[in-house]
Amino acid sequence: METGSPDDTGTAGATRAADRAGPADQPSPAGPAGPAREEPVWTGLPPGLLRMRRLLLVVWLGLLTLAAGVLPALFLAPLWAALALLPLALLAWGWVMLGRNWRSWRYAERADDLLISRGVLWREETVVPYGRMQLVEVTSGPVERHFGLASVQLHTAAAATDATIPGLDPAEAERLRDRLTELGEARSAGL
Repeated sequence: METGSPDDTGTAGATRAADRAGPADQPSPAGPAGPAREEPVWTGLPPGLLRMRRLLLVVWLGLLTLAAGVLPALFLAPLWAALALLPLALLAWGWVMLGRNWRSWRYAERADDLLISRGVLWREETVVPYGRMQLVEVTSGPVERHFGLASVQLHTAAAATDATIPGLDPAEAERLRDRLTELGEARSAGL
């Protein structure tokens, strides 16, 4: 699976391999202050999400470009067709911004919680403890289904910590839902 950022340190396959390996198989570097905390293995979003968002951008801004260029040229003067340059500039800017936003999304499964990181200008990292999860659902609207994508929505007791991972492959979304549900039940049983 292709990751969302070139500086990502792993893929979903590496995450599952690390889960199966167990703590005895992994080295635990110890420093003077004790064992060092391992860096999470991040998984980026699949490129299908970027394709879907860019196609929607082209469709909507393409229609706006046609309307802004053709209608004024027909009813006012041909010079007014230059208004079409504004939606075209917006389309170019949006194309680049969608790519940056897509690369910023990533998630990591750790032993006790799930990390979700996103954002270009304002970086946001959400930590959802498995024991606090109340509901994990997989959703897929008509456009997402057409592109073969699904989203995982995590609900906790505190509404502020609800989180979403958009644009996953449906098989990965179902695997993540099942794993998070299993870990959530195991962690909440101990409370």
